[in-house]
Amino acid sequence: MNIRKKRIQIAVLGAGSWGTTIAIHLYKQKHSVKLWEYYSENVAYMNKTRRNPLLEGIPIPADIPILNNLQQAVEDVQTIVIAVPSHTIRPLLGKLTGLIDKDVLFVNLSKGIEENTLLRISEIIHGVLAHPAEKIVTLHGPSHAEEVSREIPTAIVAASTNIDSARYVQQLFLSNYFRVYTSTDIIGVEIGGAVKNIIAIASGISDGLGLGDNTKAALITRGLMEVIRLGVYLGAREETFVGLSGVGDLIVTCGSKHSRNRYVGEEIGKGRKLQDILNGMSMVAEGVHTCTTVHQMMKKYQILMPISEEIYRVLFEGKNPKKALNDLMTRDPVDEWHSIKKS
Repeated sequence: MNIRKKRIQIAVLGAGSWGTTIAIHLYKQKHSVKLWEYYSENVAYMNKTRRNPLLEGIPIPADIPILNNLQQAVEDVQTIVIAVPSHTIRPLLGKLTGLIDKDVLFVNLSKGIEENTLLRISEIIHGVLAHPAEKIVTLHGPSHAEEVSREIPTAIVAASTNIDSARYVQQLFLSNYFRVYTSTDIIGVEIGGAVKNIIAIASGISDGLGLGDNTKAALITRGLMEVIRLGVYLGAREETFVGLSGVGDLIVTCGSKHSRNRYVGEEIGKGRKLQDILNGMSMVAEGVHTCTTVHQMMKKYQILMPISEEIYRVLFEGKNPKKALNDLMTRDPVDEWHSIKKS
């Protein structure tokens, strides 16, 4: 099927900044798009104004229905895009049970790992709905909604155990400002997309403490090593992490003014308390949830992730960020490429 010439019926579940941006983007590619939002008051506001307050100056086309009814949203669609916070995915999927045909293709945009189960998002979709793994694609990479919504050139990667599904999504999303690559390493792409948010918090703390470029470069580079350690242990390919969902996502999330995770870290570095920061945010900083999950994974699998460990202690045990930094800098000296599991 040449989807570049065929109008695909798509439901985007989640009308945050990224879900709304993707709904508009797919509409621009001449597809039929429905946008679902959990909160009825948000649906009413967006239908009235045709705006999402999280995307200043970006109109929502009148031909995109904005719905609060989940069954209506997924009725007769061929593709479902998941764009909700990772910790809300399981209850959302529970409501889809019995509504989804096995031929429907899922596209996951969410970045996270489920607490306690330690499942990646594609694994949750597969498990809750008993949906075929080859019909699940994860789309990750350095892609802030604020920039994509304004058609600023962006590159991203579509990953699936089935290369044909990945290529389907590649063609579905591809445009002259949104370039999509493909991969069969969905483990690596999802781990990269999730764990980089912890390193972004670390980078923000560095900014909040008034440290320099040397420090941030060290955090990003050594943070990448932690992502690689975890990913390779779980079966990912090492080379995935020098791609868009590894190095690419780290660069943008650790350095951008749009990064919610970097913002959380910066405010902590300035001395604010985590809960006060989160209470003042309108969007979710996924790295806070992921930090808890990765801490569980470090303990279960005995994986060396010192930056992630120190960020956990700062966020949830009240450790002073300056003390955490000193403890990182004074660890025993080692070779640069140590503790990477080789198959």
